[in-house]
Amino acid sequence: MISKSENALGEIDIDQPVQTEPRRTSSNNNSGSKKSKKKKKKRKHRSVRIYGVLIMLTLVFVISISLAIGIIEIGKDMLGINGSQKLVLFTIPEGATTAEIAENLYEDGIIKIPKAFIYFSRLSKADASYVAGNHEISASMAYETLIDELKKSPDVVEEQSVVDVMFPEGISLYDAAQKLEANNICNADRFLYYFNTGGFGYEFENYLPESTSRLKFYAMEGYFFPDTYTFYEEMEPEAVCRKIYMNFDLKITDEDYARINELGTTLDEVITLASMVQAEAANEAEMPDIASVFWNRLKYPENFGGGKLQSDPTSKYVTQVIKPNIELENQQIYDAYDTYICVGLPAGAIGNPGIAAIRAVLYPSETDYFYFYANIDTGVTYFARTLEEHNANIEMVRQQQAEADALAAAEGEE
Repeated sequence: MISKSENALGEIDIDQPVQTEPRRTSSNNNSGSKKSKKKKKKRKHRSVRIYGVLIMLTLVFVISISLAIGIIEIGKDMLGINGSQKLVLFTIPEGATTAEIAENLYEDGIIKIPKAFIYFSRLSKADASYVAGNHEISASMAYETLIDELKKSPDVVEEQSVVDVMFPEGISLYDAAQKLEANNICNADRFLYYFNTGGFGYEFENYLPESTSRLKFYAMEGYFFPDTYTFYEEMEPEAVCRKIYMNFDLKITDEDYARINELGTTLDEVITLASMVQAEAANEAEMPDIASVFWNRLKYPENFGGGKLQSDPTSKYVTQVIKPNIELENQQIYDAYDTYICVGLPAGAIGNPGIAAIRAVLYPSETDYFYFYANIDTGVTYFARTLEEHNANIEMVRQQQAEADALAAAEGEE
């Protein structure tokens, strides 16, 4: 017999209410829920502890690795491992402390960790034994060997006749070589050979062209940084070159290289242009303006000379430096340096610029000047945007000079 609440298929009749028993919650369910929560808390605490342990292990690992690397680096520095074997001239000033010597060694690229050298020196009881003067050392020397070299006996140092030589901004490489020979430091021709050959392993050399243009007269003109140098008489030319290379390397900073990249130029182009600014400027204050003129001529050749920079000192370099010292006549080289003939920069630098000229090229004034003309008597340079303004400046300077000459003549008659 079929129930009223079910149909023949055993399905519930949707028209009939379905009776269900009320759901009961037992005390066993409550206790199970509490146990479950406790288990979850335990798991959470356990995972937190594991996470903390992992962090601590990671920190210990990182610190251990860092210490190991540090110890390895100190060991390599103490033993001179991977250091350059090239000898360099290192000078200890009178009264220098160990800390000062260590800092100078670091700046010259001989050691990498000054504090390690100071500590080793103290352990070796060498602090009071260093001898002032010139020492030939290399970065490949272990601290022990280095200290022995810097403790040379006074009679050895006294035998060396020390010479201080000042090289002014803008000096040509040829004149610098003659000055070295005149001071009995080294032979001029041998110096020029080694200096232009290069390859001493300094950082700035990595930024030079891979090959030298056949139109360059002196490959390394511009890289003899003008300064006062301390040498001793009858040095090996290579040692002289290393000292000068090192000085240039220290003067050009990472910021300078970044700026060179920002300008989209090269170190060689910057030094070449700086040599022209150095030769043209009457004083450092006007260098950024003069640099801006050359930059404007390079950027907007249609506004000036069709790309010819037209700088008088480049023509003088041809007549005063190249022609008297070249072995065979070479019109191509002459033309490549004379900016009244060549387009753009000359084939190479025309002298050795100072840091002010280099920085002026890197950070020129923002101007729309294309011309400048200097009164060599007063040291004042006048800038112009157009040829008309430039001609007016020339006329003004000539009038100033004529008046000065007339005044001088009148005073002479009195």
